[in-house]
Amino acid sequence: MTFWVYLLSCSDGSYYTGHTDNLEMRIGEHHSGTISGYTSHRRPVTLVWSQECSTRDEALTAEMQIKGWSRKKKEAMMRGDWSAVSLLAKKDFRKQNG
Repeated sequence: MTFWVYLLSCSDGSYYTGHTDNLEMRIGEHHSGTISGYTSHRRPVTLVWSQECSTRDEALTAEMQIKGWSRKKKEAMMRGDWSAVSLLAKKDFRKQNG
């Protein structure tokens, strides 16, 4: 079975990160508002990034990690700019350890 971690752009400009085992169905649920919670009041939503994962644990771990990232770091990941992601991770680390 394939699992996915994904990022949605919401109508208010925010991002939502989630994971699922059926990406098409889950995005449809976000679009229709059948999922109560964060995206139901921020529609329409647009899928801006997704990554396939081999296990649910891998997808959940990625979701939790990405949720902790800054907006700039998420946007660098969406662009595929991994050097910027790495640079921003170092900046985040320095901020936390000061």
